[in-house]
Amino acid sequence: MVSSRLQQRAANLRSEINVHNYRYYVLESPTVSDGEFDALLRELQHLELKYPRLLSPDSPTQRVGGRPSEKFSKVAHPETILSLGNANGATETRAWFERISRLDDSVRSADLVVEPKIDGLTVVLHYENGIFVRGATRGDGDVGEDITPNLRTLRTLPLRIPANPDVDQSVPSHLVVRGEAFMYKRAFARWNHRLADKGGRLYVNPRNAASGALRQLDSKLTAERPIALLCYGVIAAEDFDVGSQWETLEYLRKMGFPVSEHTRHFTGLEDTITYCEEWAEKRDVLGYEIDGMVIKIDDLSLNLKLGVAGKDPRGAVAFKFPAQEVATKLNDIGVNVGRTGVLTPYAILEPVEVGGVTIKQATLHNFDFVAKKDIRLGDRVIIKRAGEVIPYVVRPIVDERTGQELRYRSPGICPSCSEAVNRQTGEVALYCVNGGCPEQRVRNVEHFVSRAALEIDGLGKRVASQLVGSGLVEDVADIFFLTEAQLQELDTFAERKSRSLLDAILVSKQRPLDRLLAAFGIRGVGAVAARALAERFGSLDALEGATPVELQQVEGIGPSIAVAVEEWFSRPRNQQVLRKLRAVGFWPKWQPASEVELGPLAGYSFVLTGILPGWTRRQASIFIEENGGRVSSRISSQTSYLLVGANAGVKLKRARSLGIPEIDVDRLRSLVAVASEVD
Repeated sequence: MVSSRLQQRAANLRSEINVHNYRYYVLESPTVSDGEFDALLRELQHLELKYPRLLSPDSPTQRVGGRPSEKFSKVAHPETILSLGNANGATETRAWFERISRLDDSVRSADLVVEPKIDGLTVVLHYENGIFVRGATRGDGDVGEDITPNLRTLRTLPLRIPANPDVDQSVPSHLVVRGEAFMYKRAFARWNHRLADKGGRLYVNPRNAASGALRQLDSKLTAERPIALLCYGVIAAEDFDVGSQWETLEYLRKMGFPVSEHTRHFTGLEDTITYCEEWAEKRDVLGYEIDGMVIKIDDLSLNLKLGVAGKDPRGAVAFKFPAQEVATKLNDIGVNVGRTGVLTPYAILEPVEVGGVTIKQATLHNFDFVAKKDIRLGDRVIIKRAGEVIPYVVRPIVDERTGQELRYRSPGICPSCSEAVNRQTGEVALYCVNGGCPEQRVRNVEHFVSRAALEIDGLGKRVASQLVGSGLVEDVADIFFLTEAQLQELDTFAERKSRSLLDAILVSKQRPLDRLLAAFGIRGVGAVAARALAERFGSLDALEGATPVELQQVEGIGPSIAVAVEEWFSRPRNQQVLRKLRAVGFWPKWQPASEVELGPLAGYSFVLTGILPGWTRRQASIFIEENGGRVSSRISSQTSYLLVGANAGVKLKRARSLGIPEIDVDRLRSLVAVASEVD
């Protein structure tokens, strides 16, 4: 037994040390010397070592790093961790504001909050009854990696809230906070210097260093690295009655979370823009890397009402700073082959750092651009990079030429298959006309399975290259004939991964007609044109027999797209693809909205939580919606079912409190199958 006196002493030590940590790392105003602090920490360590029952999750002794982890488990976020849309400068910011004002006129009089857009790693922090219990990366927005032991090592992260016991603030039973982990520039420079002294691998920028540190399997290594934290949002909470973003930031400060001192509150858009432009001029004086400022509608209820466009909340935007330019040497020009056979040149550069990122390659747009700008091998060139945009060559520096530079000649043969290339009348692009070109087939498969097309999870560029290179996939339809035995003959494909991919392929066969049309990669036929064609013709059979005149009667389909559609269906190779798709039963027909509403899940609403076996959340949502159901992100008394996967979050607790039925993926499929049999 541990006496109550020792329990109280350990509790007092934890509280006192946490306060000193908060004052030192967050407020930067310590009230004790290092020696006094170390004495308190040693006393607590001694008590916990002698009496293990005194050890608690919020103990500051747990920051030093624990036993190495075998792997990172997955964490389902309570709500989707959204990204941000970009606005390049004042004009695009005003355009964003005007767009959302048209959705809700109250936006025009709304207050705004501005925060630095930190170039770091997004982290999601979970607290239960004031104790830090779990931390994760953003991952894909729905599911992240559990990096709890590593986050515990961050001195600025409060292990218990409020960090200052003198703060009079009730603690919610459940709180999930969003923040950004990063390294200060000086700390990063010192860390890289230490690595250089040890002969270690240097990091190119603070963001990569912070991300690498938080993904260490041994948290002791993380503890050695100078990672900082700034928080700026509440993702989920029980009994959280804060109504604005500005109040949220103040709440986080009170609780002891580090919040940027450069956040500002404004009552008008123009003052907001001015503040962002000022930081665009002086961003280099800030202690950490930022690539813009984030502008948010202050009113959280209005923000929620504005909703989401794609993956971006409408009520917030990233004011991106102007691009950065540097000069370097052009060593060579390479050529990529796209899925439609287009040859695209790219610059192979002397490595150079732009905005903290080392650039070795940059786009050259097309061969006409190279000729028009008279870009030569060996030239010194200006390259430009804006945010996450692919860097590109702007122009050569003619005045620095030495006479050793060589003029570039466009290729006459495809670098992938060595077949002749040609240029179509009226176009600047060069094309490889060989439909069997290996690189084209890889690109075609990549597009076919991409998120914008059939969205086959687990089939990315590397797997596409494996499938094409091994001869298992000659065309996109061969994907549906793959077997578990074939996949397991490939490198990195064990039983579990093979089954997971085959399950994803099976799910993709439920995609509607417009998604399949978009997946074909017909020139000019994107998502909008594909939907228009599917709605007008209703089936692949009808579309295949349509004439260019009939195609042009569809809104948005001009002469060039009409010809491209007719040509695609006329090619023998594509006819073979269609025959294979019909053979595997993937031959969808267009379903009008009224028919979808009468599907087997019509009238039912679903909320998703946890990691779903064989499905991403998007795949599950598509399955539900295509069968007439509705997917919501919030649990309410109107929710019909909670679709539950592994590591379910707070939604499961909420659903049980409301008596909402729970189902898994297998039962969901059974609901659809049984209803279909009855029909």
